Amino acid sequence: MVKPFVIGIAGGTGSGKTTLTQAIAERFDSKTTVVYHDNYYKSHTGLTYEQRSKLNFDSLDAFDNDFMAAQLRDLIAGNAIDSPIYDFADHNRSANTMRIEPAPVILVEGILIFAEPQLCDLFDLKLFVDTDADVRILRRIKRDVLERGRDINSVELQYLATVKPMHELYVEPSKRHADLIIPEGGHNLVALDILFHRIEHLVSTR
Repeated sequence: MVKPFVIGIAGGTGSGKTTLTQAIAERFDSKTTVVYHDNYYKSHTGLTYEQRSKLNFDSLDAFDNDFMAAQLRDLIAGNAIDSPIYDFADHNRSANTMRIEPAPVILVEGILIFAEPQLCDLFDLKLFVDTDADVRILRRIKRDVLERGRDINSVELQYLATVKPMHELYVEPSKRHADLIIPEGGHNLVALDILFHRIEHLVSTR
């Protein structure tokens, strides 16, 4: 078995990581599989909704990184995994899981994946999506209100209390681990074209 090529895609909240990840996944279809760091938030079933909503979800400690690293190693070894699923509206891990099959190219997306050494070490290519802070916060507001059922006040409070400080503490410094920094992520058509050609070559050899 040929070892899969693992691509880590990081960047701040609302930077365009998901757009870039989806563009690659759609272009190469069955040749890729995607793992999201967000699904590995720790479970907090012992806490009330109000208590969970006050947790710092932008800290490295909010994630079960050991579990994610173990599952990624299984996937790289050619084994299917049952990834957890996170319910953002409920601020808790879902009781359901998602079956992820191995593929020649594994895409791993998350804000803090380059800040966690045991995850960062698993990536063959590290892409950091770099987008202006004003654009990122506007995208986050739209996403959290329309897609995740949050109200505007809670989004504002969370951004000021944890998102912005944790970005400055963890996310921005993790940029130094990147092999490539891509302004605007999936909206950068020149970068996409270069990436597609690189991945096309890798896939053809697997």
